Amino acid sequence: MIHSALLVSGTDTVADAWVRFDGDRVAARGIGDDWRDEVAEVAEVTDAAGRFLTAGFIDIHCHGAGGAAVDEGDDGIETVLAVHNAHGTTRSVLSLVTAPVERLANQLSTIARFAERDPRVLGAHLEGPFLDREFRGAHDPGLLRAPDEASVELLLDAAGGTLRQITIAPEHDGAMQAIARFAEADVKVAVGHTGADFETALAAFDAGATILTHAFNGMRGIHHRAPGPVVAAMRADQVTLEIINDGVHVHPDVVRLAFAGAPGRVALVTDAMAATGSADGVYVLGSLEVVVTDGVARLREGGSIAGSTLTQDDALRRAVFDCGISLHEAVGALTVTPAAAIGRAGDLGLLDRGFAADAVLLDAELRVEAVWGAGRRLA
Repeated sequence: MIHSALLVSGTDTVADAWVRFDGDRVAARGIGDDWRDEVAEVAEVTDAAGRFLTAGFIDIHCHGAGGAAVDEGDDGIETVLAVHNAHGTTRSVLSLVTAPVERLANQLSTIARFAERDPRVLGAHLEGPFLDREFRGAHDPGLLRAPDEASVELLLDAAGGTLRQITIAPEHDGAMQAIARFAEADVKVAVGHTGADFETALAAFDAGATILTHAFNGMRGIHHRAPGPVVAAMRADQVTLEIINDGVHVHPDVVRLAFAGAPGRVALVTDAMAATGSADGVYVLGSLEVVVTDGVARLREGGSIAGSTLTQDDALRRAVFDCGISLHEAVGALTVTPAAAIGRAGDLGLLDRGFAADAVLLDAELRVEAVWGAGRRLA
């Protein structure tokens, strides 16, 4: 039971609100003193007076934290989740960088097994290997390839229904067919790390893609005569735009532009790598060496940005205090929007009856005070 909170959703803020959990679900909610009628049915009561309460944050693009990466297996995944749990993320889609298809298949199987026993893991995201070489960012160019039917089926089989999204550059041979096949298998396809122009991006969205991987990064920018994939995603109203709001990847005013151009369709993601919650230094992302200085990760060779050291509570604070996004819009970009992007709008992203018992308690400065996931205290 959490009572007397300022309950923030993606649409509004409700004062003096309460919610009651029953196991891993929200059993009831209300306002005022009605919570006292419910208190006999709960073991733990939290007075949230003067603080904000939101649904648990959902990160649909996360590679690592705490010195570990999700491709390191169960121990690495556990480390990654623990760091992000402490910052309000209660559900994560675990992201894999480009690797040989057979290795990716093994990593997908590991994530699938973890997801079966731990509700914090929503499944996997393949960020590669079907990417463009010029816009590859921190992906090994020697491992990039065009999609083919055999590789697509191998990856689908290995994931066993837990592949939540895959990033594809749609301009390459076989890409449109792969987009259609993944979409048919209920995998959310993202356009990203791509040289696609406006028309090609629109064609990919027409073919079934519904996400834009870290908008503005790893793609052509907006030009007044060549609007590119970001404007195509804004135009296609079924598409969610990922934004890495760390103050490095996207300027605050451009973040505001994205929220204005795609209202209700921006998902704040971390794209976090192993250095998140850890020290500056040298790390490995996939097969590439990364140097982290002052919290900014860049490839040793070439200097490309290589993921982030962002957590979602920091993304929230930056959205509100630096970008001028309203609190309920920013919270929506961490909850209802990412839930909808991966097809989980019916049970994640809101503190409503029947939804997952995932919640974050925040102070007036939007710093995390407590976190619950599936009804269990996580931080």
